[in-house]
Amino acid sequence: MAEHRTVPELMEENDVVDLLIRQHALIRDMFDEVEKASGTERGEAFQRLVRMLAVHETAEEEIVHPYARRKLEGGDAVVDDRLAEEHEAKKLLMEMDKAGPEDSRFMTNLAVLRASVLAHARSEERYEFTQLRARTSETERRAMAAGLKAAEAMAPTHPHPGVESATKNLLIGTPVAMMDRVRDAIRNAMGKDG
Repeated sequence: MAEHRTVPELMEENDVVDLLIRQHALIRDMFDEVEKASGTERGEAFQRLVRMLAVHETAEEEIVHPYARRKLEGGDAVVDDRLAEEHEAKKLLMEMDKAGPEDSRFMTNLAVLRASVLAHARSEERYEFTQLRARTSETERRAMAAGLKAAEAMAPTHPHPGVESATKNLLIGTPVAMMDRVRDAIRNAMGKDG
C-alpha cells in the first residue's frame, strides 16, 4: 500500500470534507484487505483497520462534530445520530478485537461491521458533510483539514521510523483504549483539558 494513502499528513486533500471522503474510501479498501487476507495477515490487516477507524472517528468527534453542532441547521441532531451509529460499531469492534480473527464468527461479524461503518460513512457524507461544505468557508474547511491531519499524525496507522515505541504505546490495546489515547493526544495538542 502506498504510504501516502495511509499517512493522513501526506494526503493531498486540503478541504476537510474531501479529506474525510478520501478516508472513507481508504476504510472501504481496508475492509477488502481484511476480507481477502488469511492467517496472520488477516490479524495484521484487521489491526490496521481498527487503528484507522479509531484515529478517524476520534478526530471527527474532536474536530468536525463540534464545528457541525455550531454551524449546521439541526447540528445537534445530525451529530447525535452519527454518534449513535458510531457507538454500535464500536461495540462490535470491541467484541471482534477481543475474540480475534480466528473466531468462527469473525467473517460474519466483519460483514456486519463493514455494513455498519459504510452506512455511517454514507450518512456522514449525506447529512453532515454536504451541509458542512455549504455552511462553511473554504478557509474554515482548510483549517479543519489541517487540524485533522495534525491530530491523525499524532496517532499514525503504522510506525514511522524513529517513533516506533511511542506509536506502539499509543496504538496497543483495545479499540476503546486506542480511541481514548488518540482523544487525549488531540486535546493536548489543541490545548484543551479532557
